[in-house]
Amino acid sequence: MTPIERIETDRAPAAIGPYSQAVRAGGFLFCSGQIALDPETGAVVGTDAAAQARQVLANLEAVLEAAGSGLDRVVKTTVFLADMGDFQDVNAVYAEAFGSHRPARAAVEVSRLPKDVLVEIEAVAVAS
Repeated sequence: MTPIERIETDRAPAAIGPYSQAVRAGGFLFCSGQIALDPETGAVVGTDAAAQARQVLANLEAVLEAAGSGLDRVVKTTVFLADMGDFQDVNAVYAEAFGSHRPARAAVEVSRLPKDVLVEIEAVAVAS
């Protein structure tokens, strides 16, 4: 049986429910959805989707790094948007963060996100 290891870091917001920031299992990291929260204050960062996406990706990167991985090892993401009209702005920030690395991805519009943020991103990455 493959052991499951919880990943936690104070460089990303603490989980706001009964879940882990990420878990390592079977050679992969499964990262919970990150939203635009400041890890120190817990306050929502940014009033537009691009600013929130930057914080979301910084939080995601912090979780990955805590597990010894990084954005360059991400194989799949899911982007949740409160408004698909923000897709282009979020896509530009996403492209900037991932550079030439192109993980598989889905992007969907949802009716509401935690704390009424505009963007949430979850990821699966190869563990180190």
